[in-house]
Amino acid sequence: MQTLRRVLEMIRFSHTLFALPFALFSAILAWYGKNAFSFVEFGGILLCMVFARSAAMAFNRLADRDVDALNPRTASRHLPSGQLTVAGVWVFTLLCSAGFVASTAIFLVEGNPWPIYLAVPVLLFLLGYSYTKRFTALAHFWLGASLMMAPAAAWIAIRGFEDWPIPLVVGAAVLFWVAGFDIIYACQDAEFDRQARLHSIPAWLGVPRALRLATLSHAAMIVMLMVLYYLASPPNGPLGLVFLGGLGCVTALLVFEHALVKADDLTRVNQAFFNVNVIISIGLLVILLVEVALQRWI
Repeated sequence: MQTLRRVLEMIRFSHTLFALPFALFSAILAWYGKNAFSFVEFGGILLCMVFARSAAMAFNRLADRDVDALNPRTASRHLPSGQLTVAGVWVFTLLCSAGFVASTAIFLVEGNPWPIYLAVPVLLFLLGYSYTKRFTALAHFWLGASLMMAPAAAWIAIRGFEDWPIPLVVGAAVLFWVAGFDIIYACQDAEFDRQARLHSIPAWLGVPRALRLATLSHAAMIVMLMVLYYLASPPNGPLGLVFLGGLGCVTALLVFEHALVKADDLTRVNQAFFNVNVIISIGLLVILLVEVALQRWI
C-alpha cells in the first residue's frame, strides 16, 4: 500500500481532474447528438484516460529523473530521492501503456475500430512530450495538444469523425488552457532551465513576457468556448444561457488565477495551478450536465 501511495503521488493522480472532465464534456456532447448513452463507451473512456495519463506521467518522471535531481524544487521527487526504483516505474509505465491499448478494444463492442487504430500513435505522442523541453520552448503547447486529445479521442470513440468541428473546438480550448497554466507553472524554473539548457517560454522570453503570453493563451481559450457555444447551441446542441453564465465565471476565475501570480512573486503558483484549474474543469462539466438536463426537461 505504501508503494502504491508513492506511485500515485509520483504521477499526481489527482491531476487527472484536469483532462478527464473535458473528455467527459466532449463525450456528453457526442451522446447528446447521437441521442444515445452507452455504459460501454463510458467505461472505455474512463479506462483509457486513467491508463494513458498514468503511463505518460510515469514516463515523464523517468525521462526527467536526472534533471529533477539537479533542480532544488524537484530533487525530492520519488525517483531522484530513491523512494521508488527506476525498474519499478518502468514496469508501471509498460503496464499502463498496455492497459491503455487494451482498453481501446472495448469500443469494438460498439462496432467502432478507430480507437484501437489510433491507440499507439496517440500513446507515442503523449510519451513524446517528456523530451520536448530538450529541443523547443513550445513544450507547453505540446502538453496542451496532449490533453487536447482527451476530448477529441472521446468524441471519436463515440461518433467517429461525424460533426468534427465540435470536438476540435473543445480540444483547442483545452490546448490553450493547458498551455497557459503550464507557462505559469514553468515560471518557477525559469533560471534553472537556462542553466540546464532546457527550453521553456519563461526561460526564453523571461517571466514577465511569459505571463503575458499565458494571459493571451487563456484569452484564446475563452474565444474557443464562445465558438463552441455557437456550434453546440440548439438545435445543434444543448448549450444555452447557463453555459454563457458559466463562461463568465470561467473568465473571472482565469482573471483571478493571473492575479495570484506576479513576475516578482511566484509563491502562489501552486494555488493558481491546481485549485483554480480544477474548479474550471469540473465546473464546465457540471454546467454542461445542467444544460443537458434542462433541454431534456423542457
